[in-house]
Amino acid sequence: MTDSPDTPPLSFSLAAIVRGASETLQNAGVTDPQVDAELLAAHVLETSRGGLQSAMIRGVDIDSARRALFADAIERRARREPLQHITGVAPFRQVELAVGPGVFVPRPETELLAQIAIDGLQSSASPAPIGVDLGTGSGAVAISMATEVPHSRVFAAENSVDAFIWARQNAARLAGDNLRLAFIDLENAFPELDGTVSVVASNPPYVPDGAIPRDAEVRRYDPPQALYGGPDGLDVVRILSAVGMRLAHPGGMIAIEHGEWQGPEVRSILADAGWRATATHPDLTLRDRVTTGLRP
Repeated sequence: MTDSPDTPPLSFSLAAIVRGASETLQNAGVTDPQVDAELLAAHVLETSRGGLQSAMIRGVDIDSARRALFADAIERRARREPLQHITGVAPFRQVELAVGPGVFVPRPETELLAQIAIDGLQSSASPAPIGVDLGTGSGAVAISMATEVPHSRVFAAENSVDAFIWARQNAARLAGDNLRLAFIDLENAFPELDGTVSVVASNPPYVPDGAIPRDAEVRRYDPPQALYGGPDGLDVVRILSAVGMRLAHPGGMIAIEHGEWQGPEVRSILADAGWRATATHPDLTLRDRVTTGLRP
């Protein structure tokens, strides 16, 4: 039955509907069904998650129109479409990035890479240190560097058309004029900066070609060029080690995100390229996540 123009829209208990949606997502194998149900309900109601929880406690109802929107969002999520594709945004450190098909959704663990890059820029003796993000994707790391170290100059390279569109949109909305984006292959990135860069950062594709991710969201929706890095997953890391050596000034740093078992191999690649003081840093789950090196 549909609502007629002469009668008020049907209402339903918000708390009951969110509870039912959580059960649906749990049955679909979603990792955090209650969180995702609440975030999707908040998105439909154009409020925060805290605002939603307050409304549920107060016994607020949801009208039939928004209930239909919520049902559609839950159906998409149950098919394992990423939450961020449905809401259109992904929080990352101090910013909220626009994301969608064609770009890698930034993960919380990549905030470690951004923090290391930011620390490197802040510790530089230069009044305007230069940071470079190679393979910027949505722009998450580059925008964080540019906004959290406003006296820096940040350059970001991307070679995927789809990802570059997202990065450009995010940079225009979130960053100032200290961030420059370039659509360019990583090997040829920013030759005008050779020998001047304080921090070279990258979250490259590092999944081995034969290691198909178990997570359906990653397997179906993340762009393959942002995932797979050759037979051992480290082909792009080898490129980055050489490009970073070209870009960095003496004492400059490279920081590369990688899989939790790849730290020793990444340190070896960096050392072979001439980097010194290589070290691997764990993320908040104590998994090895980022390896750094210093240019002699």
